[in-house]
Amino acid sequence: MQTQLTLGEAEARLAIDACVAELNRRGKTGVVAVGDSHGELLALWRMDGCALPPIVIAQNKIYTAARVRAPSGDLGRNAQADGSDVHYHGDSRYVGWDGGAPVMVNGQCVGAVAVSGLSGVEDLEIANIGITAILNALG
Repeated sequence: MQTQLTLGEAEARLAIDACVAELNRRGKTGVVAVGDSHGELLALWRMDGCALPPIVIAQNKIYTAARVRAPSGDLGRNAQADGSDVHYHGDSRYVGWDGGAPVMVNGQCVGAVAVSGLSGVEDLEIANIGITAILNALG
């Protein structure tokens, strides 16, 4: 029998609150998404004034990060390096843009946090703030 931990509503709220606070501090808008250990959406927040495309992109970033257990941008860089297609996994939800990262606890992926709407560098920085909020709460 296998037991797998996964993020829930409480952890999603922590990440969203931390990420939105940082976006507000920077005077920017974006979309924050949090997913479970399979990369399925738990929660999503689109800030007022944010464009529509980042909604789906943020969801795909959490899906990618949780499924490959690595930052979403790594998939794109690896595909570019070996000349393969990011979708070689056979799933169009995979993306290779920075901004999504897995939440790892004791070597196990328990979910993912993603931000979309800014540069990939800023998206990932802010997603990591959400991840830190979750990990700090878990002790």
